[in-house]
Amino acid sequence: MVVSARMAKTIVVRVERRFAHPRFKKVVRAYKKLYAHDEKNDARPGDRVRVVETRPLSRLKRWRLEAILERAAG
Repeated sequence: MVVSARMAKTIVVRVERRFAHPRFKKVVRAYKKLYAHDEKNDARPGDRVRVVETRPLSRLKRWRLEAILERAAG
């Protein structure tokens, strides 16, 4: 899910990970923010996207936008 697209050719993507808590066995959601390269500035906040790992492009960017799976409503 794209969180921010305000930077030039860069998007911030929130990745959700679900897993059972080691002790209590309840399903827990954990999130991680990834900075991804968006060459055409296509993605907008709320879009569901696929990113692939790539060589370091900057201090934070290690991912590249591969496809926009679902557009945000609106």
